[in-house]
Amino acid sequence: MSDTPNTLQRWHVSARYSEAAVFNGVVYLAGMVPECEATDIASQTADVLAQIDRRLAECGSNKTRLLRVQIYLTDIRDISAMNAVWDAWVPAGHAPPRATVQAALADPAWRIEVVVTAAQV
Repeated sequence: MSDTPNTLQRWHVSARYSEAAVFNGVVYLAGMVPECEATDIASQTADVLAQIDRRLAECGSNKTRLLRVQIYLTDIRDISAMNAVWDAWVPAGHAPPRATVQAALADPAWRIEVVVTAAQV
C-alpha cells in the first residue's frame, strides 16, 4: 500500500468495473453478490460477507473499520434472516451506519447485494 496522499489503487479491474478501490485511506467495494449456488438468504448473506472480509483484508482493512454499508434485498421480507447472519458477523461495538432497501438485482438468482465503504487500518 502506498502512503502517498491522492494515490488511487484498484483491485480486480475488469472492463466494466473494479471490485475495490482505495483513495486517501478509504476502501470502496463494488456491490458484492453471492458466488454460491445457494438460494436461501442466510447462505447468500454468509457468502457475501465472507467476500467482503477477503476484499477488505486485501485492501488493508477489516470489518471493524466499516464506515457505511448499503444492503439491497430482492425481497424485504428476508431482512430478519439476513440480519441474523449480519448480527453474528459484525463485531460488537462496530456496527456501521447502514441502509437496507428492497431492489431488483441484475441476476434473478441473487437475493442480496452489499456495498461497503471502510477505512484502512
